[in-house]
Amino acid sequence: MTIATKEKPRTADERSSKRKEITQEQIASRAYELWLKRDCEHGFDVEDWLKAEEELKQES
Repeated sequence: MTIATKEKPRTADERSSKRKEITQEQIASRAYELWLKRDCEHGFDVEDWLKAEEELKQES
């Protein structure tokens, strides 16, 4: 005799854990690209980092 089991629905946390993790190296690379696009203007490192992180999250 086989017992049928129902799969428990996954929570939002469980679904999001399946997404690919974004590494600091990826964020740094994207932030560097943003810096280059701004003609290497200094003083926007935090903004570039946060924007890069957000862009990568939206892509995944």
